[in-house]
Amino acid sequence: MAAPMSASQFARILRAEGLDVVEVGDWEDHNRDGKGPWGPVHGVMIHHTVTRGSARTVDICRKGYSGLPGPLCHGVITKDGRVHLVGYGRANHAGLGDDDVLRAVINETALPADNETSTDGNRHFYGFECENLGDGDDPWPAAQLEAIERAAAAICRHHGWNERSVIGHLEWQPGKVDPRGFSMGSMRSRVGDRLGSKTPAPSLPAPKRPKVSLSQLRRAAETNPQMKGTPVTYSGVRTYEAALVDEGLLEKARLDGHYGWDTKDATSRWQERLGYRGRRPGEPADGIPGRDSLTRLGNKHGFDVIA
Repeated sequence: MAAPMSASQFARILRAEGLDVVEVGDWEDHNRDGKGPWGPVHGVMIHHTVTRGSARTVDICRKGYSGLPGPLCHGVITKDGRVHLVGYGRANHAGLGDDDVLRAVINETALPADNETSTDGNRHFYGFECENLGDGDDPWPAAQLEAIERAAAAICRHHGWNERSVIGHLEWQPGKVDPRGFSMGSMRSRVGDRLGSKTPAPSLPAPKRPKVSLSQLRRAAETNPQMKGTPVTYSGVRTYEAALVDEGLLEKARLDGHYGWDTKDATSRWQERLGYRGRRPGEPADGIPGRDSLTRLGNKHGFDVIA
């Protein structure tokens, strides 16, 4: 537990760790502090952006989306290993997550499975968005991975934390998959080596995979796009949508847990990718998940399908 360092301290410790830091506009005063408190801080959270191109990535993370204003993090780590500071203070990066995970971060103990969305993470975590498509194929250059390691270590060093204060978004909020393409266990090991404080790796059971109900997902798909008010949904929609985002079929800004027209269109494109078509010639796939299309998506993106 600690009070956040000042913006000038933040930039200084990153440079002291050997990072190439780019200060973007009025980043020191760009925040969401008017929407809630910033601090006490307990850890560092790592994300991937699902974007291509450094300039575009930095711009999006600074400005945000129509439904999610920026900044979306404190620093953007691009593929060349530079850290672009886009905001400081409360940022829209972590969202609601698991209070048991937060407790483990505070105590620097092994992380439990994240299965709740009860705690405001934007208040308690420094956040870095890292330029990557998040599809499991987009490479992570050595310079970028080293920059993630150095940035996390710099913050931990300042606050006197060890590597267990560094987590991924996927370890904080159910349904999230970022960062994808390297393991957070390996990154914590790198941070621990840099800090000289590496703790023995705990023996943990395999993490539980999220479960998505086919019947509930179909019910949301068949009902929500026709509704004019706020769609009715269930938590599995967000897990499903995150996989569609990773496939490049749904914009990250539309990952809202509501099976609306955007999700239905993305599903249709996924079905067509698998060879499915509409009933009439030239008609697109219907966008209503079937067992085969859902199972194949789950196998690829780490969730199980139940009835």
